[in-house]
Amino acid sequence: MSQRSSHHTHRKSVIAIASISVFAITLTACSGAGGGSDASADGGGLGTAEKHVQITMMSNDAFAETWQKELVPEFNKAYPYIDVTIDSTPYDSLLAKGLLNGTSPSPDYDLITLDDPWTPQLAEAGVLLDLKAEADQWTEDDYDWGDFNSAPLASSEWDGGQYGVPLRSNLLVMMYNKDLYAKAGLPEPTPELTWDEYMEQAPELVQDTDGDGTVDSWAVGLTWVRGVLSPPFWQTVLNSNGEALFDDDMNPTFDTDEGVAALQTQVDLLEYAPLGASTYNYNEPLDAFRQGKIATLFTWGSAYKSAAVDADVTTLTPDQVGIQTMPAGSEGASAHRGIWSGSVFKNSDNPEAAWALLQWMSSKEGELWSSVNLGSFPARKSTLASEPAEPWLVPVYTTIQSGFDVAAEGEMWRPRSPDSNAIQEILANETSAAVQGDRSAEEALARATTEIKELLEK
Repeated sequence: MSQRSSHHTHRKSVIAIASISVFAITLTACSGAGGGSDASADGGGLGTAEKHVQITMMSNDAFAETWQKELVPEFNKAYPYIDVTIDSTPYDSLLAKGLLNGTSPSPDYDLITLDDPWTPQLAEAGVLLDLKAEADQWTEDDYDWGDFNSAPLASSEWDGGQYGVPLRSNLLVMMYNKDLYAKAGLPEPTPELTWDEYMEQAPELVQDTDGDGTVDSWAVGLTWVRGVLSPPFWQTVLNSNGEALFDDDMNPTFDTDEGVAALQTQVDLLEYAPLGASTYNYNEPLDAFRQGKIATLFTWGSAYKSAAVDADVTTLTPDQVGIQTMPAGSEGASAHRGIWSGSVFKNSDNPEAAWALLQWMSSKEGELWSSVNLGSFPARKSTLASEPAEPWLVPVYTTIQSGFDVAAEGEMWRPRSPDSNAIQEILANETSAAVQGDRSAEEALARATTEIKELLEK
C-alpha cells in the first residue's frame, strides 16, 4: 500500500511531466550546472546594515501578493538585512519554471513553493537543497522538526531527504449545514458517519425547505468537472476502505471492485446535487453551500472561513456550519492531504538567507503569526493544540489535527513519484469520463491502469 520514496529507482524525472516535455533537451543540457556561485559555498550570509542580502521566491499567485505585503515586513523584524521578493507565478507554470531555474547556471530564484505532489520531480532532478543534511549548520537549535505533524512534513520528503517545509496546510474535509440537517430530521454528521450511511441519508437531504412544492435544497456539492483536483475525492473513499493507488513496487492497485465502488460513489452523488452539478469545479459548490442550497460540501478546509465566517460572501454563520473529517469506510474516517511547501534551490547564491525565510515562516512563532494574521492552517502539533485567535477556528483546528492523523495512517495523498503530475492527469481524465457518463467506472479505471503502466515503463 505504500507510495513512498523507494519507488523512484531509475525514473528520469525531468521528462516525466508531459506539460514540460518541450524543455527536456534544455534541462538535460543544464543538469550539470547548479551549485550556485562561490557565495553559496558558505551560505551567502544573512546580510549586514551596510550590505543587504537579496533573495527571490517564486510562489503561487493565489497567495504570493499577500505574503509580499504582509508576511515579508513581519519577517524583516527578525531579519532586517534580508530583502525578499516574492514573485507571483501562475499555478500551471510554476513547476516547469522551477525546473528550468534549478538547472540554470544563472538562476533568478532562490526559493520555490511546491504543491503537494511536486517534490519528487525536483528532488530527483537534483535541484533542491536537502534541508536536514545540507542546511543543518544554518538551522536554529529550537526549530523542532519533531513538532510537525508527519502528514504535512512528508509532503516535501523524498528518498530519505527533506527538501522542504510546510508553509500552507490543507485537507479535504466535510462541511455541513446544520439547519438543513435539522429540517430533514437527520442527526448532524459525526466522525463515525460511514459512506454507506451518508448515501442512505442523501435522498432525505434533497428538500423543499419553504413548502412551495419545489425542491430548493440538495444534498451535496463537490468537484465533479475534470481537473487535477477531481480524483482526490474518489481516492479518499478508496483509502477509507484500506485500499491504495499503488503497491510497494508502484504497480497500480486501484482497478478492483473496491476502486470501482469508490468511483461509483462520486458518480452516484450527482443524483442528489443541483441541476448542472456535473460542471462543478471548486467555486460552484462552495457558492451553492454559502447560499444554503446544499447540505453537505466536500472541499478543502481552507474554504471554511469564506463558507461560514466572511459575511461579505456567505449567508451562513459559524453556528450553522459544521466541519469534520470525511465519512468513514471500513478502515475508519477519511481525509486527503494538500500541502504547499517551501524549498530552497541548490544553485541559490544565498541559501542561508533563503533557509532563514522558510525557517521563520514554518517556525512555531512564524506559523502562529500566519495562522492569526493570514488564516493559514498550521502544520505543527503545538499550533493546532493552542488557543486559536478566533472562536470559529476551534472546531477547524480539531478537524485539521484529526485529519492529519487519519491522512498519515492511511497515506491519503496524491501519488508520490517523479511522474506524479502525469499520473494525476491520467486519473483526472479517466475518473472524469466516468463522472460525465462517457464510460463506466470499471472501464475508466481499467483504462487508467493501462495508461499509467505504459507511462511508468517508458
